Amino acid sequence: MNISQTNIDLLRELLSKPSQKIVVLSHTNPDGDAVGSSIAWGEALRRLGHTVTCVVPNKYPYYLDWMTGISDVVIFKTDSEGRTAAAVAEADVIFCLDFHSLSRLDALGDMIASNTTAKRVLIDHHLDPSEQFDIMFSHPESSSTCYLVYKIIEALWGAQSVSASQAEVLYVGMMTDTGNFSFSNLTPELYQSLAVLSSTGINIPQIYNNVYNSFTEGRARLFGYTINRKMKLLRKGTVAYMSLTEEEMRRFWFQQGDSEGFVNYPLTIKKMRMSAIFIEHKDFIRISLRSRGAVDVNTFAARYFNGGGHHNAAGGKSFVSMAETIARFEAAVEEYAKEGLL
Repeated sequence: MNISQTNIDLLRELLSKPSQKIVVLSHTNPDGDAVGSSIAWGEALRRLGHTVTCVVPNKYPYYLDWMTGISDVVIFKTDSEGRTAAAVAEADVIFCLDFHSLSRLDALGDMIASNTTAKRVLIDHHLDPSEQFDIMFSHPESSSTCYLVYKIIEALWGAQSVSASQAEVLYVGMMTDTGNFSFSNLTPELYQSLAVLSSTGINIPQIYNNVYNSFTEGRARLFGYTINRKMKLLRKGTVAYMSLTEEEMRRFWFQQGDSEGFVNYPLTIKKMRMSAIFIEHKDFIRISLRSRGAVDVNTFAARYFNGGGHHNAAGGKSFVSMAETIARFEAAVEEYAKEGLL
């Protein structure tokens, strides 16, 4: 991955101004990569003497509660003190991490749009940014935003500047966004960065245990129910989809993050090429898509569900009923297949 030296120089110049007020943002339903990259980048900025507020639109999954620095992340949805509004209004610089469109912030996006004077910097690995930024680190070839943040830190201050607390949260993002280093974009350079993180003394087995072995009983039972009762197969078992209503999730004491990873499981079936899950929320249905090999779910999500993401991992939304959403998905699968895309 080649990061533009021109962009690094522009960023260095931007950060050289003393005592700036900076907001670091990440997307709705923040995951390990979103939270990890925000915390690590926030620490780097504070070392320069800047005042930094890290904000996420809603709560991160409970199995990330242990992460160093996560208690300082402001959750906009429950921010009764107005910290987000004050920080955004006063911000000299706004960093957008792990998303490329204000629509990914839901209600928070309107507040961000109201600040028209702050410099905006993108650090992201999703395809096709849709906003204008003063500096843009857009690298879809990066396996995670945490890896991209690591490379920017390395370019600005050297790998030796990475602290143990930064290494811990950066490792979380690199690990979770690659399926514990089993997805694509696993480059030699990525493993070199992992060696640097490891050299800080972080406890990698404990990090894995904290993330992947810290679920609730309800989550385990929900997973079993979803796979056994709700997984449907299409096109001779090469496409799978699952759906969960709000009532079903309440039945298993659902907490934010409990359905994380469910969509990946059908891809463990040998001939499976594409998997989807539909999660019902109050005003919409959230759609997650995963695929194997040449099947492009980024294009699928953009075409049928006003979404996007990566070639093999994408998402979107539906604003009709669950039954209508599933019917649309089934029709879209057939259309995609007829075009030779599935």
